[in-house]
Amino acid sequence: MTLKTKRRGFDPSDAECFSEASVTLLRTALDEIVWLLDRGYKLRSVVELVGGHYQLTARQRIALQRAAVTHSRQVHRAETMLPMVAVQHTPLNIDGFNLIILLEVALSGSPLILGRDGVLRDLAGLRGTYGIVDKTQVALAWIGRALGALGGPSAKFFLDAPVSNSGRLGQLILGEAAAWGVPVEVMLVKNADVALAGAEGVVTGDSVILDSCSSWLNLGRWIIERWIPEAWIVDLESGGGQLRMTEAEVGKFD
Repeated sequence: MTLKTKRRGFDPSDAECFSEASVTLLRTALDEIVWLLDRGYKLRSVVELVGGHYQLTARQRIALQRAAVTHSRQVHRAETMLPMVAVQHTPLNIDGFNLIILLEVALSGSPLILGRDGVLRDLAGLRGTYGIVDKTQVALAWIGRALGALGGPSAKFFLDAPVSNSGRLGQLILGEAAAWGVPVEVMLVKNADVALAGAEGVVTGDSVILDSCSSWLNLGRWIIERWIPEAWIVDLESGGGQLRMTEAEVGKFD
């Protein structure tokens, strides 16, 4: 089967939207958004208010939504995040579309937004539609390599059944995972957000899941930092932030 060549998550306006000058402006805008969020204002209305003030594009406003998080939720996510060394004894519950699309975007050289919670998020915005592309198998190969390197005991992929091609992707995951040496399951579920609520060892960048799961791991960022050097990371932290995971986030490996 010939796979479609696609630059996942790319928009022709990205070079201008996330230029050095634009990122400086977006950092200021994000500071103001977080200040308002901490005082109880709603995310979408705040992004529209601040975005309108700075005359930001729709794509820039989406990036701000991806990056923004209140300080209280940032603290909560830091408390429930497991260091990567924990993979050695933690069965992983993977938000399948979320992780795979993130890696496809990274492999495409399209922008990834580094959120205030230290999580990388893409701007692909597929909205219920998904097609397997030339980057998909490569993304799965990196996931398999990560499980091997980290010593993961098992992995369960949760795929939203209503999303197009979820069944095909599930079969592809199982086919690729046969060579990983790690037990892998695929679960087609009505809503991954609901299925992963309260779960442990969750791998996702979805804010709703991060706020509802018992524990999570920043696997997507870990993979990208180590093996996808061409990834375009837009860091909206004031002053440039922390582009690499800290020792506390990674843990110490023997």
